[in-house]
Amino acid sequence: MSKEKLEIIKEANLSNNCPECFNQDLNLTFYQKHTCGRFFYKITGELSNKLVCNTCHSTIYPISWTDDIERMFNYYEKTVIPVKKSSKPTLLFYSLMLVLIALVAGAVYILLSNAI
Repeated sequence: MSKEKLEIIKEANLSNNCPECFNQDLNLTFYQKHTCGRFFYKITGELSNKLVCNTCHSTIYPISWTDDIERMFNYYEKTVIPVKKSSKPTLLFYSLMLVLIALVAGAVYILLSNAI
């Protein structure tokens, strides 16, 4: 079972009006998904975002965005530079491979010593 984690890659404060409380204190955050399993740590290319009003603490969904908010979102979406997709083995993977190599080497040694 792998654990999923959203890493913040960009945050921006917007001066647009909130559709709920009409204050000008919005926070736009972009996330990138990272998964951590037993054998591999993966950085995926999956991006997500969240727009929150800092005054009323409500999440503003795209259905209620105004044209100004959408324009600012499109601008900041173009400036986001995600981390490259990658996959790294964990220490458990390396130790398992070392044990398997040792077992195979031991089996080959025993077979060759019995053949002589």
